Formats: sequence, C-alpha cells, structure tokens
Amino acid sequence: MIEERRSLSLGVFLLLVLVLAFFALSVFRVGGVPEINIAPAMSVIGKRSPVKIEVVEPRRGLIRVKVELIQGDKSEVLVIKTYSSRSWLNVWGAKNIRDTISLDVGREAVPSLKAGTAVIRVTADRAGTWLRHPDPVAQEVSLPVRLTPPSLQTTSTQVYVAQGGCEVVTYRVGESAVRDGVRSGSWWFPGYPLPGAGKQDRFAFFAVPYDISEPDVRLITEDGAGNAAEMPFIDKFFPKPPHRDTIEVTDAFMAKVVPEILSQSQEIQDRGNLLQNYLAINGELRKKNGDLLKELAAKSKSDFLWNKPFEMMPNGKVMSAFADRRTYQYKGRVIDHQDHLGYDLAVTRQSPVPSANDGVVVSAQFFGIFGNAVLVDHGYGIMSLYGHMSSISVSVGQKVVRGDILGKTGETGLAGGDHLHFTVLLQGLPVNPVEWWDGHWIRDRIAKKLGPSFPFGE
Repeated sequence: MIEERRSLSLGVFLLLVLVLAFFALSVFRVGGVPEINIAPAMSVIGKRSPVKIEVVEPRRGLIRVKVELIQGDKSEVLVIKTYSSRSWLNVWGAKNIRDTISLDVGREAVPSLKAGTAVIRVTADRAGTWLRHPDPVAQEVSLPVRLTPPSLQTTSTQVYVAQGGCEVVTYRVGESAVRDGVRSGSWWFPGYPLPGAGKQDRFAFFAVPYDISEPDVRLITEDGAGNAAEMPFIDKFFPKPPHRDTIEVTDAFMAKVVPEILSQSQEIQDRGNLLQNYLAINGELRKKNGDLLKELAAKSKSDFLWNKPFEMMPNGKVMSAFADRRTYQYKGRVIDHQDHLGYDLAVTRQSPVPSANDGVVVSAQFFGIFGNAVLVDHGYGIMSLYGHMSSISVSVGQKVVRGDILGKTGETGLAGGDHLHFTVLLQGLPVNPVEWWDGHWIRDRIAKKLGPSFPFGE
C-alpha cells in the first residue's frame, strides 16, 4: 500500500515537472533578438547603390526578414524573405541562423526615388510560442540621395581623330566626380589631372580602335553614387579601312616557330598536332598576350616621361604596316584570320634596336607571339613594344632615353625572317605608330591642347 502511494506521488511529481517544463517552454523559448547589420557600399544613394545586409539569430533561427526603402511617408518594400524555423517544442532540428542579402537601393532599382534623404529599414521577426509573440526587431540606416551627375564641359577644340589613331581631349568636371575619361567602343581611356591647371581640370589620351569604322566615342564623368554625365566631343573622324593581305603558312615555317613558342609559353597546351598548335598560338596566345598588355598598361606611370617625337628605327624598310587584315592559308585552304597590329621594319640581320622615346622598361622577356620582346612605358598609358628580337640588352625597371639600344633584331616568336615588330599602345590598345613618329602631329594634336603642362620639344 505504501509502495503504491509512493509510485502515485512520483507519477504526480513527474507529471507536474512535465507541465512546468511545457509551461516554461511556451513562455520562455521565444526566438533571440536578431542581430542586423546594414552595410551600404557607399555613403550616398544614387543611380546604383549596392547594399549588403546580414541578419543573425542563433537561438531559434530566422523567421522573416523585410527590407524597405523609406522616403517621407512612402515605403517601397524591396525584399521579403521567410524561413523555416525550429518549433518551440523542438530542441533539435534544422534552422536558418544566418542570411546575407545583397541588393541595390539606387534609382535604377527604385524608380520612384527622389533627391533628399532615404532610410533603409530592415525588420526581422522573432520566433514565438503559443503564449508569447515577441515584437520584431528593426534596424535603420539613413543616407542622402543624390541623383544629379557631376558637371562636364570640354575645354579643348578641334578634336580630329582617325580610325586606329589617337588624340587628346581636355575638360573640366564637377567636384563630385570620382571617375572620368573617354569610352571608345568597348575601350576605356582614363582621365588624369591636367598638370599646372585647376583642381577640376582633366585630360585624357584616347584612341578609336583600328577595327571600328563608325566610332562611338563619349567623354564621361561619374560620381560615387553612379550618376554619370556623358557627351560627344569629336569634331572630325577619318575612316581608314584596313589593308588586306594573305599569308601562306607552310610546314617548314610552323616547324621553325611552334616548338620554341610552346616551350616558352606555359599558358598554351600542346595539341599534339603542328597545325593545331600553330592555330592556338596565332589565336589563343595572341589574345592572351593582348590581355597582358592591357594589364601592364594599367600600371603605367601618371607622368610625361617623354617630350620629343618618337623615332622610327633608322633605315628600317617597311615590310608590313599597321592593322593589316590577314587571311592565313595552309595548302590552299583558309585556316585563320588575324590583324597585324604594328609595323614590321627590316634593316640587316641583328641590327641594333633603339628605344623610340624616353621611358621605363616594364617587360623584357620572351613574350608569346612576339618572341623576345621589350615593352617601354612612356607614361599616361602610352607604351611601345619591340618584338622578334634575337637578344635583349635592358632589364625591367631600367630608365631609357630616346636612342638607347634595347637589343638586336631577330626572328623569334611568329617571325618569318629577321626584323623588328614595332607597336605603339595606348592603355593596351595597339594604335598607328605613324602619328607618334610625326613631330608636327604631336605638336598640333597634343602639345597645343595640353599647353605648358607638356613641354614638347622637337
């Protein structure tokens, strides 16, 4: 009898414990206070304004997150996300304790946005129980809204440019500008402060790519909020259709050039076939070399390292000109099309190669299709390339002046005979060297626009 009473009392006690535990869970096991972090990419909202939002709740997990953009009495809901949370009765099980939301709150994403101030509000619900329903948690960030682009005006006139050629433009931007330059087709030519001028005075060297006969060239400035102003500024454009040429590729030529280039160019895999290897070099490696030239151009010094016309290789006979559009044939069959972006100049075997102008050597090595090559930086994205050399006599970082010997001509890389491949590049884009060899062109098209900031001497 006593044992039965003890068992009954224990049962009642356990039941009471369960009831109390159930009551405690229903009262106290609500979700924790979510931690909300709002990180705008910039301190102002404009045309494009990326925002990264992180929400964390490790106790019961996320329930619902809402992102709003608020201006005055108007609210634009940008994002609503719901999550599967852990039940208040379930101590174990899956839960979403963290989420990162990336979105744009700029004018492009919210067309109703107006200048002034806007509030980014993030609201995170908390998991409740059948007895308790805690209030959601909200976090806000207030930012100014700027939708007017910086002012932009040209300060130079008579901008004449030819297909494949270069020019310079001077201009003035508003104080809010953080980026400016010239867009020409798919190429970007950055602007620089105009030495000796006002704080907002800028200049940019630019080019019309050799393969564009109808140029789309715009002067552009942009502020930190993505608001941009642009304008055309070219007065005259001179189309120059490319010269067309046909190159017959022979087994003997491929056997001569392919093994050397493959052994020196780890980025190209051996296809196991002489012709396929040649095509990979002529196309794939040529593109990789061009991409690397763009990367090197981005490191060009923001300074005029030269002040005289570029010099052509003395007594150099022109074997091939700039932007020849070549069709490659093998045994009478067309196998490839590529553009020859430089001048081929021949004198005698292993002739000394002088630097075309003052500058700094930025590359001196075997360089893909160009073989042994030297690249000289002349400042502000202007560089000169000397290819197919038999030997190199300078090193990276070395300062050179016009006429200094860089090495000797040769037939390394994709060269059929001893010569120099000479190229002028602007921001990595090959341009017509003839202009840079011409002192009158430099004086009229560049020096007059830049004024005293460019002490040009002939």
